[in-house]
Amino acid sequence: MRITKTQLSKRIKKKTNPELVETIKLAKKNNLLELGKRLSKPTRLQKKINLDELNKLKEEKVLIVGKVLSKGEINKKMKIAALGFSEKAKEKLEKAGCKIFTIKHAIEKNNNLDGVKILD
Repeated sequence: MRITKTQLSKRIKKKTNPELVETIKLAKKNNLLELGKRLSKPTRLQKKINLDELNKLKEEKVLIVGKVLSKGEINKKMKIAALGFSEKAKEKLEKAGCKIFTIKHAIEKNNNLDGVKILD
């Protein structure tokens, strides 16, 4: 089901994390309504993905609507945007040569998220 900008504005009012609110507003501004919808769902329903799952992906650019956890290893360079990273995951990703970003930063750099696989 599609979501409208008005519905998204109503969902934003329920959020308390200022960084998340700014990210959703930026997605809305860039007409990334589906991403805004995914970001505005309850935190407990957001994806938690481990490094071993990321290592299996063919894509080099991914956006995770959720958190990256440190289970497993990663042995390829990727660009990863997510709502959050565990400390160990950050260390392992940086050691593997990956670049990590916030979702807000990813949208600012690539307005339409061209070539980015969205995982949620």
